[in-house]
Amino acid sequence: MNKLDQLAEAMKLLSDKTRLTILAYLKEREMCVCDIVELLETTQPNVSQHLRKLKTGGLVRETKRSQWSYYALNLEDKPYLQPVLDQLPSMKNKLAARTNPSCD
Repeated sequence: MNKLDQLAEAMKLLSDKTRLTILAYLKEREMCVCDIVELLETTQPNVSQHLRKLKTGGLVRETKRSQWSYYALNLEDKPYLQPVLDQLPSMKNKLAARTNPSCD
């Protein structure tokens, strides 16, 4: 896949508000699926579907720990996406306001 194809695929993935929101949270820290479900107030299958697309597109990486899957940004080789990340709102306050982290 050439650079233009990679960029087009990445832009398709970023055209979804839910996926952009997930990236905004992952910009702050690595997260477990169950935490993302809680923060987005949606279902686990919905979050898993979005994460699968982001993983397939190479934008996130998955790490298994015990029964949990943790996700982190995987953008080191995609500097062209940094301006998009810079425009995402900070989610630090929303993460700090959580009173019951699910899988921590």
